[in-house]
Amino acid sequence: MHQSFYGLTGLLTLLVSQSTLAELVGISPDQLEALMEKENALVVDIRTPPEWKATGTIASSHKLMFFDANSHYDSSKWLAKLNRLRKDHQPVILVCRSGGRSSSVGRLLDEKSGNSKVYHLEKGIKGWISEGKATQH
Repeated sequence: MHQSFYGLTGLLTLLVSQSTLAELVGISPDQLEALMEKENALVVDIRTPPEWKATGTIASSHKLMFFDANSHYDSSKWLAKLNRLRKDHQPVILVCRSGGRSSSVGRLLDEKSGNSKVYHLEKGIKGWISEGKATQH
């Protein structure tokens, strides 16, 4: 009985943590374009200036670096800047190089803001470019 109680507690903890993360959705380049067109989604490129320079950015995206060159961040300051860009209930799509950072930042955004319209571009800007989508410098 003792072991099953802890097993049930662990399972409940896992389910709760997964439901929290369930709000973040990975999307394809075509889905990103559709969300921009249909819901006026805010596209936020969280990469660094050298990365923006190397590949360019998605047209109409906003450059809002999350991690600095030393992988440090100030989530409160970043969220305040994001909130100035964002209109009420506007979907947010995060973009990074390959999808890892945008996924992490998206989970953080979901936790801190409680917003259910948080997405990240799967495979990042690399996936965008590999599908023949244009960037701007």
